[in-house]
Amino acid sequence: MGIKNAVALRFQNLCEQQKIRPNELAVRSGVTPSSVYSMLDPSRQNISIVLIKKLCDGLDISLKDFFDSEEFHILDQEIL
Repeated sequence: MGIKNAVALRFQNLCEQQKIRPNELAVRSGVTPSSVYSMLDPSRQNISIVLIKKLCDGLDISLKDFFDSEEFHILDQEIL
């Protein structure tokens, strides 16, 4: 799994845990719903760290807690 997919999966899991939909995450985070859906879209390759930070703020978790997850412990090497 690559980093982009791991980030999207982590946000999906957090939304499920908090029982919210992507639109609610967008509202809580002060970003547009299209930003959240774009981040979740498997065909999109880039996610800014600023967007990740805003979404973490909306979920009331730190970046440290966000990245301290199994999804990031099993990443494939990005340099081939």
